Amino acid sequence: MSEEAAELDSLVELVEGYLLGETPSLTRRQVAEQAGVSIDLALELWRELGFAHVEDDVVAFAQADVKALRMSADLREEGVLNEDRQAALVRTWGRSFARLAEWQTALLADLARERALTDVESLAMLAGEVLPRVEYLQTYIWRRHLLSASNRGLVAFSGAPAAPSAVCFVDIVGYTSRSKSLTEEELVAWLEEFEDACTALIVERGGRVIKTLGDAVLFVADTVLDAAMTALAICALGADEDSPFPQVRAGLAYGEVVSRLGDVFGPTVNIASRLTSIARPDALLVDEHAANALRDVGGLDVTRLRRTSVKGYSRLQPFVVRPERRT
Repeated sequence: MSEEAAELDSLVELVEGYLLGETPSLTRRQVAEQAGVSIDLALELWRELGFAHVEDDVVAFAQADVKALRMSADLREEGVLNEDRQAALVRTWGRSFARLAEWQTALLADLARERALTDVESLAMLAGEVLPRVEYLQTYIWRRHLLSASNRGLVAFSGAPAAPSAVCFVDIVGYTSRSKSLTEEELVAWLEEFEDACTALIVERGGRVIKTLGDAVLFVADTVLDAAMTALAICALGADEDSPFPQVRAGLAYGEVVSRLGDVFGPTVNIASRLTSIARPDALLVDEHAANALRDVGGLDVTRLRRTSVKGYSRLQPFVVRPERRT
């Protein structure tokens, strides 16, 4: 084995020891036996989490895996992870944390390059310095979001009628042509700046980012006015020729939505998406429910447009919303 390969193995062992609490000493069957669950259940959970497949004789697990598998089995017995919820919930965990892990690994690699760290000891010290702080902040952010989601959930659990939501898509205009002229690093930086700016404006008005879709952002707000003013602010930023922010268009619909695993579904979401697809650059289109809620708001001009045919809606009625012109 070369010296470089030996150093890499040493670093891998150090990272494994930190992340798992010990050096791996168990095979997958030993983990299942110690957790008191069938190997089939263990394999099912690991597959849904997106973990890499390992053979029966490979020593790749530790006591942390036994504890996690035992807790998963407990949640199944308590009905938290029933057949209807398990696959969707566990897959969501797996996808979310896989993306987070990739980003954190890239972060460590960038820091190592910036500090010109090449030996195993220095890299291990960097990991020991950064990872505990990242782990704490990760848990802290989750708890704060859980608190916010719990407050909304308790309102629904209390029996109060479900309040409709304002759902809005913001989409980059000319994304395909622009992306072809950028390097991979430039494209990533451009999209991150777009997402950061959108998130700041959305959160500022009490909205919640549901997801980013590369060239688009989906967010919800409790009121149509908050969603509309946020969308208009994002459109105005894109219309500023002196700003590096891309030109965008937006679609907003108001009504009941189905919330599941942090995402939103239903006709309201579909209509918002369709409105975005037909909006002109720098424009915000809204549906009739949103238009009715905005008609009496001072400072806004709400104009009915011609009905149009889009996928799933043969006579969709759009309205364009603009800030009133001051004379």
